Amino acid sequence: MEAYLDAVVGGLGHARRTASARAYCTGLLLPGERKSIEPMAARLDPAHVQAKHQSLHHVVAQAEWDDAALLAAVRAEVLPAIERHGQITYWIVDDTGFPKQGKHSVGVTRQYCGQLGKQDNCQVAVSLSVANDHASLPVAYQLFLPEVWTAARQSR
Repeated sequence: MEAYLDAVVGGLGHARRTASARAYCTGLLLPGERKSIEPMAARLDPAHVQAKHQSLHHVVAQAEWDDAALLAAVRAEVLPAIERHGQITYWIVDDTGFPKQGKHSVGVTRQYCGQLGKQDNCQVAVSLSVANDHASLPVAYQLFLPEVWTAARQSR
């Protein structure tokens, strides 16, 4: 895991940003139902929750980094491992809904959410993955912005 994270987050530039990105990835893998920043900060550093929350929030919401470069780094690390089990034979286009309780996250509106099997407040992302019979790897990912968001100048 250490070598993988070195390769993937090493290109984020600033050392503190890299450390925060490593902590964020670790927090996603730790046990716990809620994977939002505050509960992850509490699990990662119970004695300094506010400081950890701030550093995680900064890397996720405010720091400038190139998502295409990050996906390229992941692809460079993972694709050779997948291809050891056979050539890429499938391209998969998929939409994924993320249920949301509020309306403040970008793109959240009442729309169909596959996770829930009905319309509700959610974000939707569209991904492109490559796969063989052994594994798949997302290679492109885009948040879908409903017309209610794109038509509203303030939201854009």
